[in-house]
Amino acid sequence: MSTTEVETLAKLRRLLSEGSSVRDLRLQDLDLTQVETELLQIDDFTGVVVLGGRTTDRLHRHLRLHGALVFPADPGVPFDAWRSRLYRPRELYAGLRDHGYDTTPDARSYEWSLDPEGQQDVYSSLLRAIHDDSIGDALHEFVDGRTLVGVMGGHAVDRGSADYEAAAQLGHELASAGLLVTTGGGPGAMEAANLGALCTDPALLTPAITDLATVPSFRPDITAWARVAFDVRDRITADTGAPRSLGVPTWFYGHEPPNAFGNRMAKYFSNALREDILLRICNGGIVVLPGAAGTVQEIFQVATALYYADGDRPRLPPLVLVGEQHWRDEVPVWQVLQALGAGRPMADAIHLVPDVDAACSTIGHLAGTQETPGAPTEGNTAP
Repeated sequence: MSTTEVETLAKLRRLLSEGSSVRDLRLQDLDLTQVETELLQIDDFTGVVVLGGRTTDRLHRHLRLHGALVFPADPGVPFDAWRSRLYRPRELYAGLRDHGYDTTPDARSYEWSLDPEGQQDVYSSLLRAIHDDSIGDALHEFVDGRTLVGVMGGHAVDRGSADYEAAAQLGHELASAGLLVTTGGGPGAMEAANLGALCTDPALLTPAITDLATVPSFRPDITAWARVAFDVRDRITADTGAPRSLGVPTWFYGHEPPNAFGNRMAKYFSNALREDILLRICNGGIVVLPGAAGTVQEIFQVATALYYADGDRPRLPPLVLVGEQHWRDEVPVWQVLQALGAGRPMADAIHLVPDVDAACSTIGHLAGTQETPGAPTEGNTAP
């Protein structure tokens, strides 16, 4: 049996106009009311699976009567489990301007995920799993053919701080070299990197950071923090051209809201799934800014993959730690990475650099992009 995924009305209309058989189609997240007349004329939907979207009662009955398997969307939950595309930040924050963050789909989805009855309910678990699988499928399609560089760092970095400015500059330089800057999609260093990547005009970056610093943190008021972010976004980009910025956040850390500066957001309920996917899709390498426990966890997830990597691979994606004092003395993971990498291909993939300029140079050189001038890297040399 050969199946065909149909995720746009344009593709479905084309198939219908060509007189093609609709057998074994997978119709995902489509407003079928727009093609109801054409569908009602078909009497063989063998193997057709309708995943979410919209139908009328009449069309729903017709589809089922003639062989289709229909999985309707559930209007009682604040998210679309069957969605076929990644989120845009404005979708997650719909209603923010007029009614505040608590009314947005993002906030309501987080509250839904905390419901103790739902956590024990098999149907709720199924909806979460379907949503995350749908997002994973959309993410795979979105990143196909692109070179992604991950930027990891602490969520507590305040807007306007030196660390925030450095992360924003890093994001801008990487994106300007043709790389898709990918973060955990949250506040702090993640927001800064997504902001820098999205901002195509370097002259607008410093004023943007200054404006954002009027609300330095999402605590205690997410509404004010997000509103100023969307105001800044409107000024720095027309949101056209090739995507430069991607966020991969999770409702598991729902108290940390998603930032407004990704071209797209792949938001998951499962943090374990999200972390694994986030680190795997960064085929151009990962830059790690100073951070604490969560950042350290991500470092060693990457390190595990590098440690067990097949020695026949031509090049492993680089893992670049920024901040010699931080990663040697304050949170001394560099020594552990060196010990793990000794005598293995991993040794050539790990780098400790002093600043973001050196990180850009290292990533640019190893990813085959134009090298950004900066201080020399330490590479895998002994401390």
